[in-house]
Amino acid sequence: MKITVKGDRSRSVMERLLVENVPLANSCNGKGTCGKCKIRVVDGAVNEMTAPERHLLTEEELQKGIRLACMTYGQGEELVVETGEEETEHVFTTDGFMPKLVPEIRRDGYGLAVDIGTTTVVMSLTDLRSGAEAATAAMINPQKRYGLDVLTRITYETESGDAGIANLQRAIIGGLNELMADVCRQAGISAPDIIEIDIAANCTMLHMLAAVDARLIGKAPYKPVFVEARRYKACDLGLHCKDDALVYLLPSVSAYIGADIVAGVHICDLKNAADNVLFIDIGTNGELVLATKHRMYSCSCAAGPALEGMNITSGMRAAAGAVEDVHIDKKGISAAVIGGGKPAGLCGSGILAVVRELVRTGMVTKRGVFAKPEDFAAGDYRRTILRYCGTKREVVLGEGKDGKELVVTQGDIRQVQLAKGAIRSGIEVLMKQAGLCAEDLNRILIAGQFGAHLPAESLLEIGLLPPVAPEKLVYAGNSAKTGAMATLLSERAKQDVEHLAAYINYIELSNSEGYERLFAKCLLF
Repeated sequence: MKITVKGDRSRSVMERLLVENVPLANSCNGKGTCGKCKIRVVDGAVNEMTAPERHLLTEEELQKGIRLACMTYGQGEELVVETGEEETEHVFTTDGFMPKLVPEIRRDGYGLAVDIGTTTVVMSLTDLRSGAEAATAAMINPQKRYGLDVLTRITYETESGDAGIANLQRAIIGGLNELMADVCRQAGISAPDIIEIDIAANCTMLHMLAAVDARLIGKAPYKPVFVEARRYKACDLGLHCKDDALVYLLPSVSAYIGADIVAGVHICDLKNAADNVLFIDIGTNGELVLATKHRMYSCSCAAGPALEGMNITSGMRAAAGAVEDVHIDKKGISAAVIGGGKPAGLCGSGILAVVRELVRTGMVTKRGVFAKPEDFAAGDYRRTILRYCGTKREVVLGEGKDGKELVVTQGDIRQVQLAKGAIRSGIEVLMKQAGLCAEDLNRILIAGQFGAHLPAESLLEIGLLPPVAPEKLVYAGNSAKTGAMATLLSERAKQDVEHLAAYINYIELSNSEGYERLFAKCLLF
């Protein structure tokens, strides 16, 4: 994609592109650390190459004139750049565990149940008289232009102040209005027919939706402005439906156990579970809830963006062209690609599958270190898969789209290892708190957009989950959306989730005795 932007010595090309709403990979919010915002300068003068660019770009890319948008500044009036960024067809999980939901009071009109994730936004249009789902729609969270993860967006607020808070709200409200128009069109209704909107989201997304300062969530003692349920009028938030439509924000437990988790725990009825159930939502943050007959314990762990395909050398979102599964044996490397065709990169489930296979075949040790090619005998298939890049070892999975190699580096393995260690150590802390061991777990519910695409084989073989029988894993899908549907149809459900949020015990992992040693142990594959 070629685009002309104004030359600006004080604002980077990335900032200029964001103003023009041009899609651009932006994992680090312009800090020059992720190396994803690649552009090619077609015409116009720019500043000299910076040290971060020389470090992050390959020699071939440097020769082709590739730059990082966040490090590039126009020196004249205009600049023509080529982004190479395409909006691909993303994979969304809109379905979730759905018990029979009946309206408590049958009303004329429609309601919206919404799950606002850091990465994706899912909306369901529901008939408030019958309780039937009339339409669904989903999109990538429009706030991605300000950073792909929660902390990067909070940093944007910190750096931009009130303007940043307003921009983040404007982005998500605009996205909700776009989805609202979509579901109304599908169902053949008009926006004024919508009389209530119930929203489940993590605590930070709720703050940003309501234009409430989220900066306190990003620094100790991580205390949000609010965790309780909130009610607004649609017109006060800028939502294009009936002006006095109720907008109900479900309650959170803490800064990092949000309303999306409360909604999922509610719809899965874990408060009344007669067995021991681990509920896990895996994303940039891993949110965990362990339900026993007597108590419910929760924690949040910083899994990082690797399990969503970010901060990985050949990483990408779960979209058309992404490798979602890999198998390696003597016959070679086989990859399952979303949509078929040549791969464009590795999404989260793909990189997890690669690590699983590398560990299983002995090309990566339990400590997460690449074996040396010469460790294997001549003729061994593993010797041809491993290679040196300078003094560093890496694996080449093959040629991808546009002739680019799909490469997995030692740094990529480390990213997955850190995510795995964070989640597994969180599980171990909760089990210890409840006096349980792996054998005592009756069910593990995998919830969320990302978890829906993770095969049990990957989760269990690399040790991200405790050693349990595969049949104990249950995929709950988008339980946040279905939890919001429950509150949409019932005032009693609203009361239940508010009581539930207060009932769930939150445990701060860093305060747990011996946590650092436990985390180090959980890094092992």
